[in-house]
Amino acid sequence: MIKIYHNPRCRKSREGLEILQNSGQAFEIREYLKEIPSTDELASLIKLLGISPIDLVRKNETIWKENYKGKTLSETEIIEAMIESPKLIERPIVINNKKAIVGRPPENIKQIL
Repeated sequence: MIKIYHNPRCRKSREGLEILQNSGQAFEIREYLKEIPSTDELASLIKLLGISPIDLVRKNETIWKENYKGKTLSETEIIEAMIESPKLIERPIVINNKKAIVGRPPENIKQIL
């Protein structure tokens, strides 16, 4: 089943959700700010995306700039920062079977439908 890690307050995430709704396929919505992923879940998601943890961080967020920017962090520490402050997780993320993609731009989602 398709799953979207979604933040309803984010315009790009809402656009990604609309693409899924228009696809006619069944999908699950995961509001990751309310239901924060576990460390293992986020690490698995990063592996599925085929990226480094730092590539999933929203580096323009105030939380990142004030607490982490310029510091040398391990991949584990970056994942822990995203778990501690899930607003740092780039969005939306869509998973379809064993493929995942960050929906920035939202049209990227069509690649895995």
